[in-house]
Amino acid sequence: MARFTPPELAATLQEGLLSFPVTAFDADLEVDEAAYRTHLDWQASFPVAGLFAAGGTGEGFSLTPAETARVIRIAVEQVGDRAPVLGSAAGSTAQAVQNARDAEAAGAEGLLLLPPYLTECDQQGLGAHVSAVCEATGLGVIVYNRATARYEAETVHRLAQRHENFIGFKDALGDIEQLTRVHTRNGDRLFYLGGLPTAEVFALPLLQLGMSTYSSAMYNFVPEFALEFYADVRRQDRAAVSEKLERFVLPYLEIRHRANGYGVSIIKGGLTAIGRGVGSVRPPLQDLTAQDVADLSALIDSAGIGPSPSSTRAASAQSPLARTA
Repeated sequence: MARFTPPELAATLQEGLLSFPVTAFDADLEVDEAAYRTHLDWQASFPVAGLFAAGGTGEGFSLTPAETARVIRIAVEQVGDRAPVLGSAAGSTAQAVQNARDAEAAGAEGLLLLPPYLTECDQQGLGAHVSAVCEATGLGVIVYNRATARYEAETVHRLAQRHENFIGFKDALGDIEQLTRVHTRNGDRLFYLGGLPTAEVFALPLLQLGMSTYSSAMYNFVPEFALEFYADVRRQDRAAVSEKLERFVLPYLEIRHRANGYGVSIIKGGLTAIGRGVGSVRPPLQDLTAQDVADLSALIDSAGIGPSPSSTRAASAQSPLARTA
């Protein structure tokens, strides 16, 4: 049973950094439950506001519906008492409805609704898609403004008026006019989070548009740095943000841009670089090359942002592998 009502969940998520844990895979590219639990333990050992299981960075697009439900359930079991765990819903409306019901049954606190698969649609169709999911669950629902799902301000307003459990708007388009219209029309009825990759690049200017938080993929492997960056953004410390962009984020982007799909692959590469590997990515993504991982490792070292020994020890003590050793 959820610990938060939808409005309570929104209030919690909007005041802290969010992240999407990677899904661990074994050598056969099957879900590696033990490695996933260990990673979740480490992620929840820091003050993160919410964790989205089976999301984009978690390769939710490559999971079967049964795997998605399993990954969410594992996350809830492992860290749901320490951080709100949200699930994801994707694909056709029927599949998204099933994902939503599965996430609720697994004990998730909320849901990120990804764009419908492949097909273009108008605002009436998008509204019907979101309504079907909101009506299928009591969980708080966040829409993802991206790709085939571009929500106009009036569509968002109608959904917010109709569904109490519609709580959030995540953006990955960066259209300033659209964001201004959405926020102006809906105000504090929703909370707003940045979802552009890499979110840190856009975090400070988007704060001015009402986006108090964002999802940090790099939190997966440099959580302390990611939290410090978020604190700088919330303080609107432009000098500190610029320094961190120059020291790590922008050079990191140069590696990420070396191949399509590296936006996800580089996160698993980062975990490999710090000695906390969780396996490969699934096709159609491809892993970083050995040189890419070496370059990323060197960048982490030169930036001085590797995880502290104390955080690694604390997470190891909490891991199921450590408890059964």
